[in-house]
Amino acid sequence: MTRQTDTTLAPGTEFTAEFEVTGWDERPYDEPAEGGTLARVTVRKTFRGVIEGTSVTELLTAANRGYVASERFTGSIDGRHGTVVFQHGGLDAETPRTFGHIVPGTGTGELTGLLGTIAYRHDESGHSVRLVLG
Repeated sequence: MTRQTDTTLAPGTEFTAEFEVTGWDERPYDEPAEGGTLARVTVRKTFRGVIEGTSVTELLTAANRGYVASERFTGSIDGRHGTVVFQHGGLDAETPRTFGHIVPGTGTGELTGLLGTIAYRHDESGHSVRLVLG
């Protein structure tokens, strides 16, 4: 983790934090006989560390192998408080692929103007998020 000594969150700054999934409400909306179920999932998370707070996410899943999501985070990043929206997605393929960004113009409070990329990791050691400011 890089910590800033001034009052701005500078481009290139990286933050990593752990999170816990505290809610998962899945509702299928297309269940064909073949080809995989499509579902809408509301996910709630609690973050701890340099990224501290909660989020609510709407995921659209495809056959439990791919997803796209919009997520509103409420809390603090490196001690700066506010809200911001992340959009992210991924494919569970032979080589897993993920993407994620802070949506421009969605920051409030001390997170106003925040830009960057976000990546989630889920493995045997738990869940973590990596935010790189842009």
